[in-house]
Amino acid sequence: MAGVDPWLQPAAHALIQAGEEMAGAAEGLTSDQLWTTPGGAASVGYHLRHIAGSIDRLLTYARGAALDRRQYEMLAAESRPGTGDAAALVGEARAAIAGALAVLRDTPADGLLEARTVGRKARPTTLLGLLFHIGEHTQRHAAQIITTAKVVRAG
Repeated sequence: MAGVDPWLQPAAHALIQAGEEMAGAAEGLTSDQLWTTPGGAASVGYHLRHIAGSIDRLLTYARGAALDRRQYEMLAAESRPGTGDAAALVGEARAAIAGALAVLRDTPADGLLEARTVGRKARPTTLLGLLFHIGEHTQRHAAQIITTAKVVRAG
């Protein structure tokens, strides 16, 4: 991806691919399909919300900051069925991905090994570790969206 340091290219490519794949998989799902939890698995709606929320949270840690009250409230609401159609939730996830890509473009390589922490337990990592995790974590949830969407469409 143009403008992204070579060390961050894998994360950028994962984010781009996830954005494309999740959008195609979720397109046209009804509200019922969006929030169905087949066999107790998480719903497509959850995964879309979680992509947006987790990117926001991980970027907060990447800045070296702590989560705020709004972020904890969003985390608690991710799995609750809500309003909005698939297009709106995909739009929110894609906006979060676009924000992450902007951060990747703006991140200089000389700071990638700076220490960071993640979560309430302040687990140690680096800026590179966090930015890579954003890409792979988003990719994982995009795959769940693809699978779950196929199941709920078939059901």
